[in-house]
Amino acid sequence: MPEWLPPLNALRTFEAAARHLSFTAAAEELFVTAAAVSHQIRALEDHLGTALFHRSSRALVLTEAGTLLLPDVREAFARLINATSGLRRHAFVGPLTVAVPPSFAAKWLVPRLSGFQARCPDIEVKLISSSELVDFGRDDVDLAIRYGAGLYPGLHTELLTATEFFPVCSPKLAQGPPPLIVPDDLRHVVLLHDEVPTALPMVPNWETWLKAAGVTGEEIAAHGPRFNTSFLTLEMALSGMGVALAQSTLVLADLAEGRLIRLFSVSIPVELSFFVVGPPATFEKPKVKAFRDWLHEEMGNVVGAAR
Repeated sequence: MPEWLPPLNALRTFEAAARHLSFTAAAEELFVTAAAVSHQIRALEDHLGTALFHRSSRALVLTEAGTLLLPDVREAFARLINATSGLRRHAFVGPLTVAVPPSFAAKWLVPRLSGFQARCPDIEVKLISSSELVDFGRDDVDLAIRYGAGLYPGLHTELLTATEFFPVCSPKLAQGPPPLIVPDDLRHVVLLHDEVPTALPMVPNWETWLKAAGVTGEEIAAHGPRFNTSFLTLEMALSGMGVALAQSTLVLADLAEGRLIRLFSVSIPVELSFFVVGPPATFEKPKVKAFRDWLHEEMGNVVGAAR
């Protein structure tokens, strides 16, 4: 910084004192003491080689030099405010591209997205719904939500929510006839098979859950329609067409609002969870952080409502 440029803090103090014509009022605005204001003004006057105020016991009056300096100082601060405000606005506007698994987008994110838009109306969210892992080095994506073990080398990763699997169905189907009271009653209804998560070896399928619940007979798990998205499986369950083995996160809202009910107490936790993932260079950008913070807040609210 050139030596002839006055300290910015001293100029800020001068502007406040000149506006109020009072060291005491300027001190209150700047959250310092009147002595500190007087010290800053004296240092600025020494730097400029001229007095800026006429001091008396009754009033504080600008000198001719102070009167000449004040408009330029005010204009300079106004320019600084406009410049920094413009940068802040730019950081919170424009598109934010998020890659999301299809069923998570349909069952969890999209129904809640209006809440984020209301909070941050200047951020335009663009969703890319795909089961494929996004390549941040190639694709124009700011952030991703992934279902996995959280091991993504070179990326920042934070846990969004853990998951477990348990049976769900519509209230009407649960009432019967026949009523679904114990796990063995599942042999009397249609089991809906979600082939997307169960394609992973560590994710339970109907055979795994029935065995954990003590239900014998492998043929029970062998029958029933199969779907290539969790969304379709859960839509069938919502329509009363059968019982789905649901990934807990995807049915939080349906459980909280009574569209689906959880059957029995047996659940199977898995090592896979939903994670928020992004490159280190973009993870802390204001609009990315705003979206991340909203995701965690919203997930906490929905999990709490479902309990």
